[in-house]
Amino acid sequence: MLFKIILVFLGLMVLVALIGRALFPSALPRVMRKRTTPPVCAKCGRYLIGRKTCDCGDKTK
Repeated sequence: MLFKIILVFLGLMVLVALIGRALFPSALPRVMRKRTTPPVCAKCGRYLIGRKTCDCGDKTK
């Protein structure tokens, strides 16, 4: 009985995770997102490695 309860709980947690990823794909961290092009600065065009902002003061494109 306890085994069935644990399996149902884990199944519900997987279902919640799948629904959350389907509804809010932009909520994933930058590392987990599937991106076709590397992140570049919108202002100067330099590639950004490990940062969200560039030295020139602009943000990721």
